[in-house]
Amino acid sequence: MQFGIIGSGSWATALAKILTDNHQQIKWWVRNSDTIQHIGSRKHNPHYLSTAFFNTSLLDMSSSLEYIVENSEIVLIASPSAFIHNTLNVLNKDAFAGKKILSAVKGILPDSNLLLNEYLFNDFNVNLENYFAILGPCHAEEVAAEKLSYLTFCGVDEAYAQRIADCFKTPYINTIVNHDVIGAQYAAVLKNVYALGAGIVHGLEYGDNFLSVYIANCANEMTGFLRKVYHANNDEEKEHINYSASAYLGDLLVTCYSLYSRNRMFGNMIGKGYSVKAAQLELNMVAEGYNASKCMFKANETVGAHMPVLNNIYNILWQHIPAAEAFDKVEQLLV
Repeated sequence: MQFGIIGSGSWATALAKILTDNHQQIKWWVRNSDTIQHIGSRKHNPHYLSTAFFNTSLLDMSSSLEYIVENSEIVLIASPSAFIHNTLNVLNKDAFAGKKILSAVKGILPDSNLLLNEYLFNDFNVNLENYFAILGPCHAEEVAAEKLSYLTFCGVDEAYAQRIADCFKTPYINTIVNHDVIGAQYAAVLKNVYALGAGIVHGLEYGDNFLSVYIANCANEMTGFLRKVYHANNDEEKEHINYSASAYLGDLLVTCYSLYSRNRMFGNMIGKGYSVKAAQLELNMVAEGYNASKCMFKANETVGAHMPVLNNIYNILWQHIPAAEAFDKVEQLLV
C-alpha cells in the first residue's frame, strides 16, 4: 500500500514514524520547504516530536499537495479540522477518485459543522465505502517514545480496514478494527470537549473524586448522544455497540487524564482564569475541543440528546459564562 500523509504536526509525524518503522515508504506533504530540508538532513521534524527519527530513504516529501495525492493509494489526512478547507480546496474535485481516504482528523470542520467524511462526500464525491478513520486511545508523544499504544481503525469495509491496520502494527502499536465509522468519529470529537472540561475542573481545583464522577457522566452523555444518532438513522445494530471499548471510553479516559492532552491543558488555563485568546496563545497548538464544543452544541440541536456537560462547556467558551459559575450548575446535575 502506498500511503500519502497530509500534515506535518505532532499526530501526522507520529503516524509517519509508525509507518516508516514498519518499513513502509510514504509520500508526505509538508507545507514548509525549510521543514522538508531539515527532516531530509537532520532526520527529524524540527517543530514536532523532535525525538522521533526517520529513515529518510523511506520518505518522499513535497510541498505540492497535488503530487502527494496523485501518487498515493491511501491518502492519510492528519491536519487539524480547522485547516481542512483551506488545505484541500486547492485540489480538483476529482482528486480523490480511485483513492482510499484514511482520516486522522479528531474534530468537526468548524466552517461547515461537518465530519470529514461528510465534507469529502459533498465536495469530492468520496463515498463512505472508500473512507476509513484512525482513532485512539493514543498520544503522539507516547508513540515517539515507543510506549505501547492502541489504534482503532474504522471502516464499513472491515476487511480493507484490517489491511490498513496491519500496516500500522508494530511492537509498540496494537491495532483494533471496528465498523462504526460515524459513531467513533463523534466519540473522538466529544472526548476532546470533555477533556477540555476536565482541564477546567483541574484549574478550578476540584479533586480527583469529582473528576471521576465528571468523567463517568461524560461517558454516559456521549453514549446517549451516539444512540440518538443511530436511532435517527434507523441503524439499530449500532445502538448495541460496546461503548466501554478503546475508541470510546478508552480514548475519553486518556484524553481527560493525560498530561499530554492539549485539550486538558487548554481547559486548565480556562479554569485558572485565562481568556480563550490568552489560552490559545499560551498553548501554541490547536485544542480541537474548543471549536468542537460549538460544533457539537449546534449538532445536538438536531439530535436532541440530554447533554448538560456539553452545554455548560459551550457556555464557558462561547457565551463567556464564568467557569466556576457553570460548574456550580454541573455539580448539581451529575449522578
